[in-house]
Amino acid sequence: MNKIIIINASPRKKWNTAQMCESFAKGAKEAGAEVRTINLYDVDFKGCRSCFACKMKNGKNFGRCAFPDGLTAILDEISQSDGLLLATPIYFGDVTGVMRSFYERLVFPFYQYIADGESLAPKKLKTAVIYTMNCPQDWAQKLYTHVFDNFEAPIEKVFSKPERICSFDTYQFTDYDKYVCEIFDKNEKLKHHETQFPKDLEVAYQSGLRMAK
Repeated sequence: MNKIIIINASPRKKWNTAQMCESFAKGAKEAGAEVRTINLYDVDFKGCRSCFACKMKNGKNFGRCAFPDGLTAILDEISQSDGLLLATPIYFGDVTGVMRSFYERLVFPFYQYIADGESLAPKKLKTAVIYTMNCPQDWAQKLYTHVFDNFEAPIEKVFSKPERICSFDTYQFTDYDKYVCEIFDKNEKLKHHETQFPKDLEVAYQSGLRMAK
């Protein structure tokens, strides 16, 4: 049985990103995979400490993050899995801070400072990335494509080329009238959420099916 790890880098466990993760997981499970979802905001960890223990010649932690905290066992589990989904909202034009901190700890130990750049990852696991964002698709394609490319390039180098899944123009609040949010039309937001978001969930579901197969 394939094992797939889902990393949710959103603080909201029931909202857009979480729902996309759940749909992906449903597809993967229906295809026979074992799936575990990890909410990063529940894990006590920080980003890379720049200790370079993972790069030390003949070191006991060569190719492996040496810093002991809540992420240690998770990183070990991912390295032995068959698939990995990274899911994050876009905050201020980039992935969330916790995703960035996690990403540093995940990717850097497997990345070698040598000419051919051969990955030290034990397995070339399948990968996918889900991005959710409040802005419309045309904005995102102009502003964020390079962000997505830069985020995914090291993942491809270390593991495999990720499948990119985007959910644009997301519905941020349950009640827009409670918040100062004049630049968005609440009715248009709701309409988009009701018509487009189910399609986005289906895309995530199909991606889960493909990864598990």
